[in-house]
Amino acid sequence: MAKANVKDLLEAGVHFGHMTRKWNPNMAPYIFMEKNGIHIVDLHKTAVKLDEACSALEKLTSAGKKVLFVATKKQAKEVVAKHASELNMPYITERWPGGMLTNFVTIRKAVKKMNSIDKMKKDGTFETLSKKERLQVDRQRANLEKNLGSISDMVRLPSAVFVVDILREHIAVTEAKKLGIPVFGIVDTNSDPRKVDFVIPGNDDASKSIDMILSVVSESIKEGQSQRKADKEKSKEEGEKVSADTDADFDAE
Repeated sequence: MAKANVKDLLEAGVHFGHMTRKWNPNMAPYIFMEKNGIHIVDLHKTAVKLDEACSALEKLTSAGKKVLFVATKKQAKEVVAKHASELNMPYITERWPGGMLTNFVTIRKAVKKMNSIDKMKKDGTFETLSKKERLQVDRQRANLEKNLGSISDMVRLPSAVFVVDILREHIAVTEAKKLGIPVFGIVDTNSDPRKVDFVIPGNDDASKSIDMILSVVSESIKEGQSQRKADKEKSKEEGEKVSADTDADFDAE
C-alpha cells in the first residue's frame, strides 16, 4: 500500500488550515498549532489518517468496487478529473445533481437518454430530424454530458464516495450517509470531521495539496485494482487447470 510521507505533505502545503475564527471545534484533535491567525494541521495525524483511508480504499477496489469522486470547487475540478479518469472511476466535478444517490433510478434514466441520443447519431435517425429538432437534441445532449458525462458508465450505486471539501459537498455527504455508503473526505479546519467515515485532515483549498493527497490515494487504488486483476487471472488459470485435469481423467478412462 502507498504510504503518506509527512515531508511531501508539508511541501504540498497540506498543513495550511483556515483562519482561526472560521474553525470547527471538532477539528481540534487534528490541529497542531495556530500561526498568524491560521490553524496549522498536524501532518503526522494526517499521514496516519491518510494511510487508514488508503488501506480501506485498496481493500474496496481489490474486491472490484467503484468509488465516486466528488469535487465541484474550481481548485479541485481538474485534479480530481485527472486522477479519477486514470483510475477509471466515476466522478462529479460540475454541479451535484440532487438525488444523485438517493434517487439513482432517475439519474440512470437521464444517462439512458444521453446514450439513446448517441445511438440516434450512430444509426442515422438523428439526420432525419429537422434542423430545429437537431439543435434541441444537441443542446440536451450537451447539458446531460456536462452534468452526467463522467458517470455515464456507472450502472449501480458506488461502494464509497470520496469528497474534496465536505462542507461544500454537504448534499453528497448527506445522501451517501443516508444510504450507508462510506464517505472518505479531505477535511479542512472549518469542517466537521464527524460527518465522514474516513477523515483526511488537510488543506482542501489548494490544488497542490489536493493533488498530493489524491496521488497517494490513487496509488493505493491502483494496487487494489492490480490485486483484483491478479486474482482473476489466478482463478482463470486454476479453472483451466481443473478443466485440463478433468479431460485427462476422461481420456484415461
